[in-house]
Amino acid sequence: MASSTDNKITLYMCPIVISHRLYIILSELGLPFEEVEIDLGRPRDPSYLEINPRGLVPSLKYNGEIITESAIIGQFLADAHPSHLVLPSNAPGGALQRARINFFVDAFWSKVVANLMTFIWAKTDAEGVTHIEAYIEGVVKELEPLLKDAKPFFGGSDKLTLADALTAPLAIRLLALFKDGVIPSNLEVQLKEKAPAFYAWAVAVSAHPSVTGIFKEKAVVDYYKGQIKKARSTDSEQ
Repeated sequence: MASSTDNKITLYMCPIVISHRLYIILSELGLPFEEVEIDLGRPRDPSYLEINPRGLVPSLKYNGEIITESAIIGQFLADAHPSHLVLPSNAPGGALQRARINFFVDAFWSKVVANLMTFIWAKTDAEGVTHIEAYIEGVVKELEPLLKDAKPFFGGSDKLTLADALTAPLAIRLLALFKDGVIPSNLEVQLKEKAPAFYAWAVAVSAHPSVTGIFKEKAVVDYYKGQIKKARSTDSEQ
């Protein structure tokens, strides 16, 4: 019989976007866990490299087993603890729901998010605006059609789904950057007009308790402001 220590869930994390999605899932599942913060500003300790030789976060220790990569961890937790997040694959409609969730999450991260990140690292403000405009175009093309039936969450659900949990961290950060003026307000107006379903969905997930629970808005906005200042000033010094 496994000991209580073996059954403990430990999340090795850093309070950034990728780790946030696992907080949401663990909160929705009501699972207690221990949190170990990894300082990404210095070389990884040998003890952590034994857990994850790649040195990346997050990692999860579950019943003595180590699982890495946030999307894989999230799917594992949802499979291990059946809930409203996603239907079992063998339930009626379960396989189709999972396929749609996977497609949405892949489109969100592979087709859209890169432009938000390159906005942060753009060398000039004008270049940054270009990347946000490309972000909006990606939302309109890739995500807006997939959120037409959101009520208010993915797939017409009135409860948070796995699709929402895996993408909400970027939605809440986007709205925070608009709110603080880091991204110009006229671009938020464009997003509202061109992708109303996406914008309504983003507002809904960003207000959900499991999403806001660990979100430190000021700290996140200040972090991105610092990254933007660093990127812009590096260019001006050359």
